[in-house]
Amino acid sequence: MGNAFCATLAARLFTPPFSMKFQLDEPQGGNSISRHDTTGVWVNGRPHTASVLVPWKGDVAAWAPSRFEELQALHFEAIKALNPELVIFGSGAKLRFPSPAVWRGLVQARIGFEVMDLAAACRTYNVLASEGRNVLAALLIER
Repeated sequence: MGNAFCATLAARLFTPPFSMKFQLDEPQGGNSISRHDTTGVWVNGRPHTASVLVPWKGDVAAWAPSRFEELQALHFEAIKALNPELVIFGSGAKLRFPSPAVWRGLVQARIGFEVMDLAAACRTYNVLASEGRNVLAALLIER
């Protein structure tokens, strides 16, 4: 019974036609981070070697801070105008948390805020953007 049952089951499972679901790797019309390293990030295949704001859809924009110590509330206030539902802050090569006073305006505007190192921020951004979420990556590229 064992071998005959297994052969019958295998024939049923592995006989064409097979059903397969295909999905695009990149969200249509949205931005995608394809690479990151210590010198910058590549968004839609274009390199960015300074801090950058990457919205789910729309233009990638330069972001003023070039060092973690330079972060100020006005840097995060500019993000509010883009109206994301979630901001992922990539703090550079290592995980560092900015003072809550710096990003308090985002929370008061009911915008989610997550802190990650640069690599984790890029990966998380791509997953959320591929789901069609209104996410924005604020990526600190230190020079």
